[in-house]
Amino acid sequence: MDRTQKAALLSAGLGALVMGLKFVAYWVTGSLALYSDALESIINVVAAVFALVALRVAARPADDDHPYGHHKAEYFSAVIEGALIIVAAILILRESFHGLIDPKPLDAPVTGLVVNLVATAINGAWAMILLRRGREWRSPALVADARHVMADVVTSGGVLAGVALVALTGYAILDPLIAGLVALNILWSGWGMVRDSVSGLMDKAAPSEMVAQIRELISLHSTGALEAHDVRTRHAGQATFIDFHLVVPGTMTVQDSHAICDRLEAAIETAIEGSVVVIHVEPGEHAKGRGVPVI
Repeated sequence: MDRTQKAALLSAGLGALVMGLKFVAYWVTGSLALYSDALESIINVVAAVFALVALRVAARPADDDHPYGHHKAEYFSAVIEGALIIVAAILILRESFHGLIDPKPLDAPVTGLVVNLVATAINGAWAMILLRRGREWRSPALVADARHVMADVVTSGGVLAGVALVALTGYAILDPLIAGLVALNILWSGWGMVRDSVSGLMDKAAPSEMVAQIRELISLHSTGALEAHDVRTRHAGQATFIDFHLVVPGTMTVQDSHAICDRLEAAIETAIEGSVVVIHVEPGEHAKGRGVPVI
């Protein structure tokens, strides 16, 4: 089990703990807003399990049926997680509607708020750690999980403030209204996750900063060549696929041009973790005059 899988497993365990605390908060208060917060935590746990499964699939080496590897499995996890969030939002809206028809006063609001606050603090600390690690390890599944947990933290903060307001004012109608607002926020979060994941499945290019770094590396390490053009990139989970055309003098031997390619591949793959480089060598007459210049 690699580091990303361990992080996903830990996320599932912490999610289960937080879910339990939030359901305790709902049980002692009867608050629909706290119920909506607890319901989203169920999705956190299920999503973390999906992330773990996706990471295990993505870690499989390339085979005859998948010669480019299984990296995109992580995006499916993020899409599923986004869909689950949308389902949770619909369920919360349903409960909110019934609460508006028949609002009820809260029981033991202080106890419920304290328990929910502890759960939110655990979630907040873990979300920051998971987001940092997910970006560092370039894992779409972990980043999606971290964003979901962070959205849960923001939601919980609003719920805590709202339930406190209900307890102070005695206006029971505020409780289902807050639950409805929570549902709309969750719905927006789920849509954003699905949108970002679909971009990955559609072979979205690497970030502009990374593309600039790649072009600079090509320029620095292609001495002996004439230029490089048609630089293309795409992300697939933790892998970044890079391909370009390298123009060399027509009289250069295959051995010499291959040495330049080896040097370029080593430089790029060392600088950009998880990169896979493919270079197409062309003779000098194929130069376009607008490619990456050679230093």
